[in-house]
Amino acid sequence: MERIRKLGALSYGVICYATFFLTFLYLIGFVGGFAVPKSIDSGETGSLATALLVNAGLLLLFGLQHSVMARPGFKRVFTRVVPRSIERSSYVLASSVALILLMGLWRPIPAKLFEFEGEIARGVLQAIYLLGYGIALYSTFLIDHFDLFGLRQVFLRALGRSYTEKRFMTPALYKLIRHPLYVGWIVTFWVTPTFSVGHLLFASAMTAYILVAIPLEERDLEAQLGEPYRSWRARTPAFLPRFRRGRGAPSAGAVGEAR
Repeated sequence: MERIRKLGALSYGVICYATFFLTFLYLIGFVGGFAVPKSIDSGETGSLATALLVNAGLLLLFGLQHSVMARPGFKRVFTRVVPRSIERSSYVLASSVALILLMGLWRPIPAKLFEFEGEIARGVLQAIYLLGYGIALYSTFLIDHFDLFGLRQVFLRALGRSYTEKRFMTPALYKLIRHPLYVGWIVTFWVTPTFSVGHLLFASAMTAYILVAIPLEERDLEAQLGEPYRSWRARTPAFLPRFRRGRGAPSAGAVGEAR
């Protein structure tokens, strides 16, 4: 029976991850307006009031799901109901479902605020847009992509090994800024050759969510990691790196016991 439970948890984790990755790929086309049947500015338009109400509700649902399920208090309660090994996979699945609902039910508001028409300008902006996704994805691998999305947990259970928290490290981009993952996302929200009212609503709401979520996330990490995290946070800017001359600049290497 335990073997079946392990295989069930592993299968669930893989399905959750696959759902996330397919949703992630669709999001690239949805926000960028290419290669998908429904994008942020495509589809049947209705009244502005209805579109604003529906879209605001979808954005609120996405933000609440992300924030509530990420809190330690929710995790403590949730893991009384589900095995700890699939808690992260469940969060990933719920986040994917919230994003699928947002993209599927989104009401376009295609009125253009500005548009770049030159092929070179559009190509450069689209390249920067895709670079934002690259930065976001790369950042997840720096902090252990497979742990972040629940695969490590279910594979360890399948192997009969106990889960241990990853060591708190500040590799590569994390030596320069605290939130390269969010920087990547913000780039994808705002860099586009065609900027509509609907895109403005989406970008503004998602950026506002990030700015609200960061203090909550940092508070939880400080409680978990203590002084090493506080020291790193104090000397590392949030979004834009500080380049200092001379030998007096602090180094941000491995600074903690657990992430």
